Amino acid sequence: MASIKDVAAEAGVSVATVSRVLNEHPSVSADARTRVLAAVEALGYRPNAVARSLRTDQTHTLGLVISDVLNPYFTELARSVEEEARALGYSVIIGNADERPDLQDHHVRTLLDRRIDGLLVSPTDGGSPLMLDAARAGTPMVFVDRWIPGVDVPVVRADGREAVRDLVAHLHRLGHRRLAIIAGPAATTTGSERVEAFREAMAEYGIPLPDAYTGQGDFQAESGRRVTEGFLDLPEPPEVVFAADNLMALGALDAIRARGLRVPDDIALAAFDDIPWFVHTDPPITAIAQPTGELGRAAVRALVDRIEGRPPASVTFAARLVVRRSCGEPAPQEPSPSPVQRSTS
Repeated sequence: MASIKDVAAEAGVSVATVSRVLNEHPSVSADARTRVLAAVEALGYRPNAVARSLRTDQTHTLGLVISDVLNPYFTELARSVEEEARALGYSVIIGNADERPDLQDHHVRTLLDRRIDGLLVSPTDGGSPLMLDAARAGTPMVFVDRWIPGVDVPVVRADGREAVRDLVAHLHRLGHRRLAIIAGPAATTTGSERVEAFREAMAEYGIPLPDAYTGQGDFQAESGRRVTEGFLDLPEPPEVVFAADNLMALGALDAIRARGLRVPDDIALAAFDDIPWFVHTDPPITAIAQPTGELGRAAVRALVDRIEGRPPASVTFAARLVVRRSCGEPAPQEPSPSPVQRSTS
């Protein structure tokens, strides 16, 4: 691999001149600049990013800490973040917290030690001292999807309250009255917000929500399976299970099928966080969809604004209800065949 000394020798200039050309210093003559760039191309020289960052105090690298890389929602979010960052000239290092606050803080600490330019985080809880300290110290940071209340950091998220209300209204129209929810962790803003929105919508439609119909999950499939098994063991099981994220919905579906029951004939199922798989289940699952790609792209733009000295802004998108057939919705009617035209000739 060619070194900066090799480039200087090839171009017939000093190492300092090569450095000035690579850092776009205006004091270099046009002739020297041309020779250096030609030598860089001929030798395939690539400047050391770490060394350059020490000179410029920028690495053009962003950190992204997501809550669970196995969750298709966060996988899609990470992809949109990486694509938008690349378009703006930044690379991304990703850390998976696996819904564990200790692992989240490990990744945050590691990324800060690597001198990233800014940090995107979907917090696993609301009380990380490390995150609070980083925010107070002025680290460029944006919360995406989840946030920590009271911390002065831009937030890019989707508001699901209206979509949850639309879901409850939809279930009410279908005649369902015994509705249960698998809630996410209360320590996360999305976990608490979704169960609160569900309670409010239930009250609006005069539907009681007994304690037995509220199960505590952790945004992972096993908790959805466990909570649903508890619902099915009740003397009067719910008519509908609403899982507050997609992995818990898949766990709920496993529990229902393990009992030899069918969705929606025996029990209905709905989910927050739509994923591509839901159209392929039998039946397709009614779900609340978030604009995941837009969330990721907007979060990167907000963070880059903060890094580059422009005022960043929080952004809130709207989630929406996607009606399919897992709650007893009527199947779409097949189009009537066209009448056969007979020739009169």
